[in-house]
Amino acid sequence: MQVQPLDDEDPTPPFEQLRAQVARRVASGELPAGTRLPTVRAVAAELGLAVNTVAKAYRALEADGVVATEGRRGTFVASSTSTGRADDALEGAAAAYVAAARRAGLTLPEAIRRLERGW
Repeated sequence: MQVQPLDDEDPTPPFEQLRAQVARRVASGELPAGTRLPTVRAVAAELGLAVNTVAKAYRALEADGVVATEGRRGTFVASSTSTGRADDALEGAAAAYVAAARRAGLTLPEAIRRLERGW
């Protein structure tokens, strides 16, 4: 897996840029299930980041079910079945949020602003 450079001009923290990049590539199928990710140290060296920054991104990806760490074997893209369940859960959460926002009388822009604040 080749890691794409991060955007120094983006106010988003580097760990979040990396997390989002990997998650997008997994969701698009560019990184299929079973793909081994580079070590935390290798990514940190490649991007010029602190090891802890990359480790934080990997931990977030694991918590989201995007990757699975298998000890000394490394970190791998999680199986597509777990990604499919995550997609289903996300769709359900989105539908629940839309319903709650509509019940509260929010407009779409108001609902989006609240979502962005929560992000």
